[in-house]
Amino acid sequence: MIDRRTLALASASAALFAPRVLRAQPVTEITVHYAQPVIYKEAYDAITAEFARREPNIRINYVTTVNYEEGMQLILRQAAAGGLPDLSYQGFNRLRLFAERGIAQDLTPLLAREGDPASHGYSAQMLSLGHFGGIQSGLAFAASNPICFYNPDLVRRAGGNPDALPTDWNGILALSAKIKALGDGIEGMHYAWSSDDWMFSALLFGHGGRMLTEDERDIAFAGPEGLASMVLLDRMVKEGGMANLSRDAAAQAFAAGRMGMFFWTTAMIRGSLQQVGRNFQLRTTAMPVIDAQKGRLPTGGAAGMLVTKDGPKREAAWKFLRFSTSPEGTSLMARNTGYVPTNQLAIDDDKHLGEFYRRNPLYVPATRQMAISIPWYAFPGSNSVRVTQSVVNNSGRIVEQRATPEQALADMAGEVRRLLPRARG
Repeated sequence: MIDRRTLALASASAALFAPRVLRAQPVTEITVHYAQPVIYKEAYDAITAEFARREPNIRINYVTTVNYEEGMQLILRQAAAGGLPDLSYQGFNRLRLFAERGIAQDLTPLLAREGDPASHGYSAQMLSLGHFGGIQSGLAFAASNPICFYNPDLVRRAGGNPDALPTDWNGILALSAKIKALGDGIEGMHYAWSSDDWMFSALLFGHGGRMLTEDERDIAFAGPEGLASMVLLDRMVKEGGMANLSRDAAAQAFAAGRMGMFFWTTAMIRGSLQQVGRNFQLRTTAMPVIDAQKGRLPTGGAAGMLVTKDGPKREAAWKFLRFSTSPEGTSLMARNTGYVPTNQLAIDDDKHLGEFYRRNPLYVPATRQMAISIPWYAFPGSNSVRVTQSVVNNSGRIVEQRATPEQALADMAGEVRRLLPRARG
């Protein structure tokens, strides 16, 4: 006969040795947008794979756009019609618009929740790249500045020294002319003016100029610094022999060994290496110095902008944003692109990228230029894309030799002044 005590012991024993049923943790799916997969895809793939090992219950679905401008338009459309992603990586110069329109979430409380941002590698300089509208509208993910890619074989054939390229524009233009004089369709140089206002700002900032006045009520680029920038672009054509090529056509010519120097973003190092292959030994160097005291360079790149207000998705998106901008995440980004890391711990701690930079000198010039890099200027108001197009169009008139520097600058000044939200007459 089995008494109650025996029955209780048996029940307890059965419960002890019964197989445990583990409850599956819910999976949170988030949608992440980024631009320029031609540059970033390998970096995001590497970051996602590592993040999945750390956070197996968060699933990432990506949406991509060809460039930052289309990415901005996508988010603006979806903000009006619905379907916004949870997290979007936007160009630094577009964050201001999202902050002013209330689309970007303020990251300050989330950062404060984790303690001193500097202890996690978020320096004041890098945080400033994503600070607009009085809020921390984004966290810097990738930073860049313009550098010179060059073909040492063509430099040598033209009588130059590939181990010591000229450090001023006079020397660069003279070398470009000599390379073009080699004939057989070889081009001396290309300055990537046609993408947006970034490369124009590199010349303007290099002369010590600025886009708008301090109160942002009027333009400031129409002064001596702006004219000197337009004159230099004109000299690239007249003295350096720069042809009117699209950026993509110039990149193809350079990769094929048919161009001596190509001035563009450091972000394209990895892609350029793949395109050049064995055609020649790719080299890079710093942008020529314009004004040694006042000269600066624009910081290109992207920042992660938190969009969703949904609780679980917001937490998941924040975890991904934090990892992508952590020392580990930004190191993966730097290795798989050409961008400069944006986390100070990744820069300072040799264990992250020290050996990588020692073995990959192509990436070094951009890191050295960060000391003179300032934020990519973000124009106020809703016409920022039209402002950018005005800069590109008027730069194109110079390259096509349809306008003098004075004419192009005056027209650009008039167009941009009319597009400013608080313009003075």
